[in-house]
Amino acid sequence: MSLKQYLQFKLSQKLSPQQIQLMKLIQLPTQAFEQRLKQELEENPALDTGKDEPSDDNFDEFDNSVDDYNDNDSIDADDINVDEYLSDDEIPDYRTQTNNYSSDDEEKSVPYAAGTSFTQHLINQLNTFRLSEQEEEIAYFLVGSVDESGYIRRSLSDITDDLAFTQNVYSTEEEVEKVLKIVQQLDPAGVGARNLQECLSIQLHRKEQNPDIELACDIIDKAFEQFTKKHYIKLMQKFNINEEQLKDAIQEIERLNPKPGGSYAGNNKIVEHIVPDFAIKIVDGELELTLNGRNAPELHVSREYSNMLKGYKDTKEKSKAQKDAVLFIKQKLDAAKWFIEAVRQRQQTLFVTMSAIMHYQEEYFLTGDERKLRPMILKDIADEIDMDVSTISRVANSKYVDTPYGTKLIKEFFSESMTNDQGEEVSTREIKKILETVIEEENKKKPLTDEALAKILKEKGYPIARRTVAKYREQLDIPVARLRKEL
Repeated sequence: MSLKQYLQFKLSQKLSPQQIQLMKLIQLPTQAFEQRLKQELEENPALDTGKDEPSDDNFDEFDNSVDDYNDNDSIDADDINVDEYLSDDEIPDYRTQTNNYSSDDEEKSVPYAAGTSFTQHLINQLNTFRLSEQEEEIAYFLVGSVDESGYIRRSLSDITDDLAFTQNVYSTEEEVEKVLKIVQQLDPAGVGARNLQECLSIQLHRKEQNPDIELACDIIDKAFEQFTKKHYIKLMQKFNINEEQLKDAIQEIERLNPKPGGSYAGNNKIVEHIVPDFAIKIVDGELELTLNGRNAPELHVSREYSNMLKGYKDTKEKSKAQKDAVLFIKQKLDAAKWFIEAVRQRQQTLFVTMSAIMHYQEEYFLTGDERKLRPMILKDIADEIDMDVSTISRVANSKYVDTPYGTKLIKEFFSESMTNDQGEEVSTREIKKILETVIEEENKKKPLTDEALAKILKEKGYPIARRTVAKYREQLDIPVARLRKEL
């Protein structure tokens, strides 16, 4: 009988828990990172922040050679080398201060306006109307259905069903619509509308009437589609008016508020405040990069946990309870060390990545001229600093940089390239900027079609097709020529 030996090689890539943790940390912008740090400090008593006593900035003073373990490993408390967790000064300090961090260290709270909510503001007004008990319940429900823009987006049939199922209020669509008309009398004007047409109509009918307002009402109520599509000739024919009259009526419509909910000062909608993760300044003609100091917390292992281990080491008779305790301490210390190392690597990765981007786009950061942006893709930076493309993507997609020209999302500096008629590679961002400028300077009475824009760009040295112009125009959120037309 012969034995056959089979040798099978399997190539697989598996990320360790630390690597996964690091990737997640890199992706977090400053504010989210602070929340994550707070969570870790709450969950792991072995991790501490701040500084207890002077010590040097030696990252290597705490031996990181502790064997990896997982929950399935059996750990013998007698095998634990307590000395690995105790440094000479008993308090390993993992402060991450270098000259690369800004002085923006103190935590800044974002103020918000207290006051009556938008919904409560509407309910307060309802109390001035004489309503039956049934009408009042319907009115409160309708007010509760108003979104932050001031609209009621749901159909009356859905609202009628919800009133029956959730509030035990049985009504008809006609009754709900009758109460809706009362809600639509509330301030700000236009609130409770079911669509833009109704919102504008409500506001116009509330105004003191004159020929311009009356014509504007007719346009919105009877020819809304022609108005939105800017079919001005059809509107003049339909209402038998001249261009000047149409222009005056449209000016009245343009003064209206398409989002009445947004105009309420007491609306307590949470506004997201962007905290720049980096800052770029020009000092003596040179670019200077700093990482927001809030990304560089002072972290170290808790003195209390260090003392616990020291106490265990000095104890001659070790009980089972003490051995169980030291296993718990070991796990918490490992987790603390992993997290501290991940935070340190996150800072280094962020700074190195942004530094490479800054130098790659040096001409832009020195001038602020978007036409100076070089074509740059994620791989360019990944190759430059020998990191994975996915890591660069995590930094670029979620981080902001404060520049002399405003706060910018980092991914905005990335763009594909194309070749101009001189055979030079230019950034698509440059082309978009030129396209935007051409459209800004066009005659609004006769806006340029995509074909005409393609021709102008070709004359400027950028031979791109009409469909590409259309794509760039849409990316810039610029409407088609007909919708850019003005009287």
